[in-house]
Amino acid sequence: MSDINDTVDRYIAAWNETDPAARRAAIDAVATPDVTYVDPIAVAEGADAFDATIAAVQGQFPDLTFRLAGAPDAHHDQARFTWELGPAGGEALVVGFDVVVLAADGRIRSVYGFLDKVPS
Repeated sequence: MSDINDTVDRYIAAWNETDPAARRAAIDAVATPDVTYVDPIAVAEGADAFDATIAAVQGQFPDLTFRLAGAPDAHHDQARFTWELGPAGGEALVVGFDVVVLAADGRIRSVYGFLDKVPS
């Protein structure tokens, strides 16, 4: 379980990384080159598109950060976890739930995201 906790922590860190080169390095370390990401608002196929999706979310929600809301639950090659997006130390403006599927090398190959709370 500690490996998946580390993977999820690094995944969240990638969403918080605002330096483009560092963010891409973080994505490459935690996800496969052909990673797929799907949520109600976005679909990204491949690391370039996933990177662009994260950059777009950062542009839409500047000065907000992602954080885990509890420990990941995992079995086999998949994990689920709840995350929050909000100001540091403040109430979350967005809350979501992601399911990740891991490749044989332990990197994320698929992300299925759900939004539980969004700003009106």
